[in-house]
Amino acid sequence: MTDQAVDPGGVRLLRDAPDEGRFLGRTRELKELRADIERAGLDTLSGRKAPRARVLLIAGRPGSGRTSLAGELVHQVAGHYPDGVLRVRLSEPDGTRVPVGRAARELLDALETPAPAGAAEDELGEALRTALNGRRVLLLLDDAADAEQVDALLPDNPDCLAVAVSSGPLTGIADVRPCTLGGLDTKSAVEVLSRFTGSVRVTVDPRAAERLAEQCQGQPAALVLAGGWLAARPQAAVADLANQLHTDPGRGTVVSRVLRLVHASLPASAARTLRLLSLAPSGLVDPHTAAALAGCSVESARATLDGFVAHGLLHPAGSAPPQYEVPCCLHPLLAALAEEHERPAELQLARARMLERTVRLLQSCRAITETDSAKAREKLLEMPRSLRFPSPRAAADWLRLRRPALLASARLAVADGELDTLARRLMSQLVRAMVAHFGTQAAASDLYDLHGLVLDVAERRNLPRERAAALLNLGDLDARTGRTGDALARYRAALDAGREANDPYATGRAMESVGGAHLELGDYDRAADWFGRALAERLARGEREEAARLYGRIGAAHTYAGRYGEALRDWRAAVAGHRRYGDVAAHARALSELARVQEYAGRPDESLRTCREAVEWARRAEDTRLQAALHLRLADSFERGGDPASAALHRDTAGRMLAEEDQDEESAPEPGANTCEIRSTSAED
Repeated sequence: MTDQAVDPGGVRLLRDAPDEGRFLGRTRELKELRADIERAGLDTLSGRKAPRARVLLIAGRPGSGRTSLAGELVHQVAGHYPDGVLRVRLSEPDGTRVPVGRAARELLDALETPAPAGAAEDELGEALRTALNGRRVLLLLDDAADAEQVDALLPDNPDCLAVAVSSGPLTGIADVRPCTLGGLDTKSAVEVLSRFTGSVRVTVDPRAAERLAEQCQGQPAALVLAGGWLAARPQAAVADLANQLHTDPGRGTVVSRVLRLVHASLPASAARTLRLLSLAPSGLVDPHTAAALAGCSVESARATLDGFVAHGLLHPAGSAPPQYEVPCCLHPLLAALAEEHERPAELQLARARMLERTVRLLQSCRAITETDSAKAREKLLEMPRSLRFPSPRAAADWLRLRRPALLASARLAVADGELDTLARRLMSQLVRAMVAHFGTQAAASDLYDLHGLVLDVAERRNLPRERAAALLNLGDLDARTGRTGDALARYRAALDAGREANDPYATGRAMESVGGAHLELGDYDRAADWFGRALAERLARGEREEAARLYGRIGAAHTYAGRYGEALRDWRAAVAGHRRYGDVAAHARALSELARVQEYAGRPDESLRTCREAVEWARRAEDTRLQAALHLRLADSFERGGDPASAALHRDTAGRMLAEEDQDEESAPEPGANTCEIRSTSAED
């Protein structure tokens, strides 16, 4: 669990003290919570085994220390849950409810049990319960918005425990054990202050320290902010701050009053940076984000952020590369300060600077993987040094750490509605960077969400070309996860959008994809028809290499339908096309399929000759696995022809090839970044 600078519970301080001495207060609450874990539930008392995980509720308003108390409880009892601790936040810093599907997917990812991209909320919840079945796991459900969220994520496993953090009761969840937080006791509150100020300043005037703790109402967040203010002013007495709070009570909660005092005491540039942090997506900020928001250098931004940590205004969320988190209890207060001190146009300009900086970082993140591209290297060198990554690994680490913030940036930019051009560029570069570093399959869930956002913008702005691209990408992801019917609907919609945009690429691609969906659904006649339409488009544009590939797809549809004569004709056309344009690998595969159809058509001699020819072309293409498969097919043919010696020879050859291939794969070095590319969902290259 990451230590909290604000919203601690008791209070967990960012100091150099050992872990066991950093949590203050809440002794009674911790004791009761631990007792609740052991206490029998209603089901147990009635002789029935509890059907679901038990839920402990830590309730309190933001700033009361609820999250840190939950973290301390988890720290103390984690040893009883050998299968691990899972944490997920159920509300955004601005209070927006996190969809259950997104939370379930995050938990599944933590369990290394990925769910299909685009899966429905119910499917993800069921997948989570299945993954937790038979495990002893502790779930920390932080900042829950309502009981429905918690209920949808609860395991059907009484060996698990859920600790939920919320502002109020979770009505509707059976046998929930609530713990409602008030302020800290005076002794613990004063100790919080002394951890920041040192014991001398408190000992000199203990009554002032008690008075300050009382004015902070024992609220951990207010105490941490007050302690940070005093720590930044070694010459100030504790009574000075107590007097300021007494003479200027102000409005709002005690946390907002202390925050306003801290904000007013900061230099103008630092105060502006602080309130602009309310624009940071998901409350996650790094030096680049802060620099873009405030319009300053990255070095200056990092020094300012480190100063905020010392003030108790931020807490670290990563050190390499550095990242910080705005505590949830401060986020709405900083947003109110930003609205009070900044004009709307200035806030929008700060958002635009942040998005533009993010786009450039993503361009750099992707470009560093293209080591074999002179153009990419040149473009990378043109970027400022502060935007470059020292290595592909450093770029991947940054992308992995910033992933939640980057996805939140895309969601917020699309929801804003006034920065659609920047939003489109951001999503395009984010898609490309994720594919370059993680690969299409590993990033499929995030890509699905991003393409959905692109589709929202394209429909809002009436951009048919981008609508077609987004629909094609979403259709591909649907098809890969077995939702062929959904994929077919998206491909048909993409075809309409491509025609509206007069985009021949999108139109041809959509036609072929419609054919592929019909092929998957077993409608071979329609598949052949749509492949034929796509072929006509390619031939009309003179794209002969693509036409050769489409001849093969038509041949496959005819083969499945049992129309071997038509299949032979199309596979021969595919073979001729690949030979003409020098695609050795495709030529070998087409010959292999032609040999298969000849065998199905009752032409064994022709099949044998074609298969031998395919072996030679597979050798030229250095496709060992295809060679092995062809040798096995030859072995089967010789066995059927009554030549067991030749069959054994080919079978031994295939076995040797596969063994050598497996050995080469085991001894090969770990592959680098995946640089495969998919079609962009934005107009920007």
